[in-house]
Amino acid sequence: MRLSAHDASFLYSETASGPMHGVTLSVLNGEVEFNEIFSFFEARIHLVPRLRQRLLFVPFNMAHPKWVDDPEFNLSNHLKLHEVPEGTSMEQAIEIALELGEPLLDRNKPLWLNYVIPAVENQTLLVQMGHHAFLDGATAVAMSTVLTTTEPDSPPPVAAEKWKPGRLPTDEELVQEAMTEQAMAFSNSLTQGFNSNPVDVQKTTAVLARLARPVMQAPWNAGAVGPKRKFCSIELTLDAFKYIRKSLGGTINDVAVSVVVESAARYMKAGGEFTDNQYLRLMCPVDARPPGDNPLEMEGNQVSGMFPILEARPKSMAARYVEVKQEMKGIKERGEAETLHTLQSTQPNFPPVMMAPTRFIGTPLDPTQAQAENPQPVPMNPGLRPQQFGFNFTVTNIPGPTWTQYVAGLEVLRSIGTLMLGGNLGLGVSIVSYNGKMSFCFTADPRLMPDLNGFSDLVQEAFDELTTEAKTRQASA
Repeated sequence: MRLSAHDASFLYSETASGPMHGVTLSVLNGEVEFNEIFSFFEARIHLVPRLRQRLLFVPFNMAHPKWVDDPEFNLSNHLKLHEVPEGTSMEQAIEIALELGEPLLDRNKPLWLNYVIPAVENQTLLVQMGHHAFLDGATAVAMSTVLTTTEPDSPPPVAAEKWKPGRLPTDEELVQEAMTEQAMAFSNSLTQGFNSNPVDVQKTTAVLARLARPVMQAPWNAGAVGPKRKFCSIELTLDAFKYIRKSLGGTINDVAVSVVVESAARYMKAGGEFTDNQYLRLMCPVDARPPGDNPLEMEGNQVSGMFPILEARPKSMAARYVEVKQEMKGIKERGEAETLHTLQSTQPNFPPVMMAPTRFIGTPLDPTQAQAENPQPVPMNPGLRPQQFGFNFTVTNIPGPTWTQYVAGLEVLRSIGTLMLGGNLGLGVSIVSYNGKMSFCFTADPRLMPDLNGFSDLVQEAFDELTTEAKTRQASA
């Protein structure tokens, strides 16, 4: 299967400072021998064939790379033990896990890597990395449902037959296949036009005009992202989100966006930023799969986005929630996410050969390595920064399993995850739900956002204020 232009873009935009793989951290209740976890995954890997496939690049990048069976696949290259000193706390283990996730994944192997960190406060930390070229949020959640069990002693599934990798095509075959595909694509463009699906020009123009509107440049956008990452999280309950939604209307996503954007506004104000008459633009990913589609079919990323524009000045949580509800409602009524998805799927493919230089990323000739090793100083000049085009940070709400999961007989107590950072996007927020719990997960470049823990405290404060507002509204109803 060949990568789509969308999936390939995550390879082409990758740099040594901005790896395009996410890191999921699962805290397991108890300790178990590494060999047991290894056997657990070994018995289930056939349920996700993509895990035994790697990318095969076409000479001169005449076409996007394609997924092929890795004839040298070895689970030991992807599931590794990483021991830490006795007495290591879970917070310290998470910092170690972040460091393990900083390097680029090896493009000559399947694009995933797991580590097991045992004996941390009588718990086990499972560190899972997967590249965005084949994983979006829905796919990651779907994978977790087949690579875990619903009971601690569930028997392993039996593979229908022993896996045997397919034959790798030769360079000549790859070139011939690419030329044939390009000829067919050109022929189809002549007979059907580039846009095979109708595009509402007026609606598309309006959406693009909104996206082109400049917003303020926040401190976490003030420079290029470096290679280091800082992570922290807070855990709440799904019932608390539902209570606010029931009392104040709106959606769970409205609750999450309101809390995060207000915390961002307060963080900037406390740091001396000029936020009056300024706006922030968020990127909120939206699953664009048709109803009934199975993410495990691995047909690539199926994601669109909503881009709410919200005031950057601090306000009460009651006022912020009203603002967010109105903005999100307007976005949905205008069908902006659907319009962007249609626009993305109907545009002519850019020539892959133009991205051939990106083949050097992750090699000794990587042109981005020097910048990663010597990140430039961050200009801290509140009020003097230029306007920001694009968005300020991502806020993604990932609905996870509503039941308890087990790995090698150990209960998964908590599942949290980092977001990919790159360019000048030095902050990312994911809200991950699992088994009745909701975790706000914050990933940042510590150079661009040195007080991530302070931002986390503001999120907890904003959520508490919104809860109080919901209780007041409920009492007066």
